[in-house]
This record gives sequence, C-alpha cells and structure tokens, in this order.
Amino acid sequence: MALSVPIPRSGPPAAPPPAGRLRSPRPRPLPDRAPVPPPLPAGPGVFGWMARRFSPGEMTVWSGPAGAIDPLLELVYAGCAAAGGTVSLLEGANRFNPYAIGATGRALGVDATETLRRVRLARAFTVHQLVALAESWPAEIARTSPDLLVAHDLPALFEADEVPDDERRALFDHLARQLADTVERSRRALVVTLAGGLDRFPGLATVGPRLYEVVVVRRSPGGVTRLRAVRENVAYTLAPRASGQRGLDEFGGDAEEVMPWGEPPRRTVRRSKRG
Repeated sequence: MALSVPIPRSGPPAAPPPAGRLRSPRPRPLPDRAPVPPPLPAGPGVFGWMARRFSPGEMTVWSGPAGAIDPLLELVYAGCAAAGGTVSLLEGANRFNPYAIGATGRALGVDATETLRRVRLARAFTVHQLVALAESWPAEIARTSPDLLVAHDLPALFEADEVPDDERRALFDHLARQLADTVERSRRALVVTLAGGLDRFPGLATVGPRLYEVVVVRRSPGGVTRLRAVRENVAYTLAPRASGQRGLDEFGGDAEEVMPWGEPPRRTVRRSKRG
C-alpha cells in the first residue's frame, strides 16, 4: 500500500461529545504497571500521527466505512511488523486479507511471511464463539506479550438473525466489560474498529474500556483517505502514491504543507538549480 502525502490541520478544541456516546463517563483506575507503547516506525508521517492517537491501557475507536478502515488496519499491521512489534487481533467480520497485508509489509521492507507472523489472529463465526474468544484474550496476551490489541468490527456477528434481541444486548454489555477488563489488565493500547460508528456497539461507551480517542475515517472514490481525531480536533490526509515515490512527510513535522489557492508563494528550504 503506497502512501502518503500528509495534510495536517488543527483548529479550536472540539466541543465535548455527548455523554455515553464517545467516551466512558466512569474513569477506571489503571494497574500500577509500566505502560507498553505500540511500536510503529518513527518519523513525522502517518505512523507518527497514529501513534499519538494510541494510549496504553485505553481504547481508540476507529469509526467509518469498512472500505476505508480495512486498508488502514493493514498499514498498521505492516508498520508494527516493520518496527519489530506484534499485534493481537480479535476478528469479528472475517475480513482479514493476508495477501494485502503481506504486500503492504513488503512495501515497508518486511518479508510478507514475517509480517503475517507478527499478527496473531483469533477469528469467530458466531456471537458465542466471539464472546468465548474475548474471555480468553487476557490469557493469550499474558502468554504472547503483544504490543497492540485490535478488535475488528465485533458487532458484525451480532447482526445475524438467530441472535434474539434480549440476548443480543446482554452479550454486547458482557463483551464490552470483557474488553475493559482485558485492556486494564494488559496495559496495552486497544484499537476498536466500527464500520458505521459507535451506535453499532451498545454498551461500549458506558461499560467498555476507557476511551482515549475517536478517529473518524473516510475514503474518497479517488483513494484519498482522511482521518480526523475527534478529541484533539486534528486531521490527516493520505493520498495514493506510487511504490518507491517519496513524499513531503519525510521532510517535515506538523507544519502546514499545503498552500491554498491565491496565497502568495512562500520561500522553500531548497534553492532551484539552473540547467
């Protein structure tokens, strides 16, 4: 996956989100244990932007269409592998694409097999299997010591017709509490992806893990992906880039790099050469 030309933006602090929707109203005490930051390649580009949206012992929610979120996850898997880390993935939508993940890893200089080896996958096909896997997740984390936790589109299995409405809500609450327990005990950062938004996971904002950030992900038909962090009210744009092509993200930090139409030209760092 070839990325990325950043367009960082900032603005005044965002208005507080409605209670019970974007953040948990009940802060939970965290264990007295050194936090484990998720490893991602260093630099001012997209990985640096993402890393600032993760917090050990807390949850980051990615909200948006699956077609925008899934390629971004593949980039995180590959970036974590490139930095020498591992991901523990609880898959709820059966959309794990090893070929795309391997190709993204190769673009970052990591062998495809090695990239996939660093993603430990647990996949469910029914709601009850999913809940059982979530209950066993703390033991898996203690055994393998992953650097980043990902819960990918867990509500997808709850939409099956065979799940009664009353049982569905009880299972949602139980799953949210289980995720909270997992994050608190492990002190890892957790990424929860929700195609369609938080409304698809009742209970997550009230009894789930401490919420650190919500990132809204959108993708245009031309392949441009836009990320907006709600709590910090900052945005980042990823544009498709040919393999091997270099971008401005290698040379700058968070300074504004896009000049609007009609603005006077600005001095550049480099001088042009004649001939």
